[in-house]
Amino acid sequence: QVQLVESGGGLVQPGGSLRLSCVASGSSIFNIYAMGWYRQAPGKSRELVARITNGGVPDYAESMKGRFTISRDDAKNTIYLQMNSLKPEDTAVYYCHGAGFVGGMVDYWGQGTQVTVSS
Repeated sequence: QVQLVESGGGLVQPGGSLRLSCVASGSSIFNIYAMGWYRQAPGKSRELVARITNGGVPDYAESMKGRFTISRDDAKNTIYLQMNSLKPEDTAVYYCHGAGFVGGMVDYWGQGTQVTVSS
């Protein structure tokens, strides 16, 4: 059992910043070998924003490089997404994701947090 809970979304003006958090809990959290952030805008499919392995190696979608930073705090079972220089096209629901292995590949998803970039 794994639960992922996101927080930190909200309304921000273009050029502003937000910091998202995702806390993992449950009996199977140590089966997770990588975590990350995805986003989904209205009318579009869900897309990768960034991922980070249990070893702390980050990976970013090309369109996010230079503005977004993913990090982790193992003591808190938490990952973060620092978003800078936000643009209106960044408006989306941002979802926390965990990739696990429990006898097979398993995907865990949070409920999402809304990010709106508008003046």
